[in-house]
Amino acid sequence: MAKGFGGRGMPGMGGVNMNMIKQAQKMQQEMQRLQAELQAKEYTFAAGGGVVTATVNGQHQVTAIAIDPEAVDPEDVEMLQDLVVAAVNGALQAADSEMQSAMQQVTGGLGLPF
Repeated sequence: MAKGFGGRGMPGMGGVNMNMIKQAQKMQQEMQRLQAELQAKEYTFAAGGGVVTATVNGQHQVTAIAIDPEAVDPEDVEMLQDLVVAAVNGALQAADSEMQSAMQQVTGGLGLPF
């Protein structure tokens, strides 16, 4: 039998493995808590100098769109459509950015997929 390898596994490794498992469980719980918190949050972005604003939640659902009447020009519907798209995309990017930043803080930059 090899030296140091009795019938009980590698000496000194049990405590390290249990500690790593506990840390991973704690990280998972913190990630779940943070994810639920961020999904409940709302993110607003304004486009066109504030004439169009879009609000989304952390679940990527549009919850509100506000359009200043000054932005409504029947001769230029395309501009209004572009502003709505820009506002929605900006709000979604804000939500994603905060989610990634928060998860990196929890994981310590381990590069885990979400």
